[in-house]
Amino acid sequence: MQFWTINPATEEKIRSYESYNLETIDEKIKKTHHSFLSWKKTSFSYRSELMENAAKTLRKNKEHYAKVMALEMGKPLAQGISEVEKCAVCCDYYAENAERFLKDVEYKTEMSKSYVAFNPLGIVLAVMPWNFPFWQVFRFAAPAIMAGNAGLLKHSRNTVGCAVEIENVFKEAGFPENVFTNLIISHNEVKEKTKFIIEHPLVAAVTLTGSNYAGALVAETAGRVIKKTVMELGGSDPYIILPDAELEATTSACAMGRLINSGQSCIAAKRFIVHESIHDKFTEMLVSKMSDFKVGNPLDEGVTVGPMARKDLQESLHSQVLQSIQLGATPVLGCELPGGLGYFYPVSVLTNVKPGMPCFDEETFGPVASIISYKTEDEAIELANNHIYGLGAAVFTQDIEKGEFIAKNLIQSGTVQVNDFVRSDSRLPFGGIKQSGYGRELSDWGIREFVNVKTVSVR
Repeated sequence: MQFWTINPATEEKIRSYESYNLETIDEKIKKTHHSFLSWKKTSFSYRSELMENAAKTLRKNKEHYAKVMALEMGKPLAQGISEVEKCAVCCDYYAENAERFLKDVEYKTEMSKSYVAFNPLGIVLAVMPWNFPFWQVFRFAAPAIMAGNAGLLKHSRNTVGCAVEIENVFKEAGFPENVFTNLIISHNEVKEKTKFIIEHPLVAAVTLTGSNYAGALVAETAGRVIKKTVMELGGSDPYIILPDAELEATTSACAMGRLINSGQSCIAAKRFIVHESIHDKFTEMLVSKMSDFKVGNPLDEGVTVGPMARKDLQESLHSQVLQSIQLGATPVLGCELPGGLGYFYPVSVLTNVKPGMPCFDEETFGPVASIISYKTEDEAIELANNHIYGLGAAVFTQDIEKGEFIAKNLIQSGTVQVNDFVRSDSRLPFGGIKQSGYGRELSDWGIREFVNVKTVSVR
């Protein structure tokens, strides 16, 4: 089956691709497994050399990769370059640290020797989304491959060009053929063919970043065949603004946290929970800061907010906004669909948002900020935690001790920042709780997700 990638800024076709049939997929899985059997025996020093080459390849071609992202999913060029640089840092990080992270761990027992060894599992399938088309892949691939696994990638239908480029990064870096393999699958066939891949006896584990719906389907399929999964799903990150917050720095961080990647991020700031005493001033300053972001074609200089990645995403976001307004939310910026070509959505702010509205209860995947007023600290924490998601969160206050206490003990989330917006970092574990998923990516925690934690004892 043939399908096209579409430029979301112009609605023009970019390139057509032919979806792999089951026979081709089966052949590629077998070749990947054959490569794994040799790859798992290689030394860490050899793997590190190749992973450092991958980092160099990424840096060398970062402008080109950023343009591919801009064309396929609408990321502004400067943000695309930063994303590629972040991938290179991740490759270097695991090239430097993988051996230390997977060093045997000794335990004292009555045996002469007891320890834990970490062995690769085999082929890890990655089902990845379009919003950070390079970063999402490399934060799985760098640790998994450095651990001795082989990788299969099923990327989103609208970022197939990015997937092809990523596969070429590993080839150019000198990795053995099929240690990393890209599978091209059309949207209409994704359920059937992803099920086939997961159930394939040579596939050992699955990692997915995506929607709850996709995560549930993949987890169900993997569960039936008892295969390890890591799930990084949706988020509706709450940012609690305490009454003593320094509003200049706070609103700058909140605007950036909401609008990075045009708001299309699972860890974007989405719900701003603001004390009633500073609500109006916070709103005024946030609207001013968000208004400074320039919406337009991601290839144009100075653009900081590109289009939504697809038309259905634009329509879904606008529906959430309209329903919330009908239920009592107040639009104070944007909130109207623009005319013309492209799947653009204006930078938007809603106040008077409450539980029961889509902009509170659901994930809003786009440049829409929802402001919620609170009276007491307990109410703020209850509002923050009153959600199916628990991915990221932030607390803003000049009382650092209080902010850290709330972050550590009271917020139900996998990641909490104090006085800054949430972002991932190769050096720190990343993941969520509740319906935001399970398992962790990055740091030493991430590389140990796809290994056999093997206990060895010698009498």
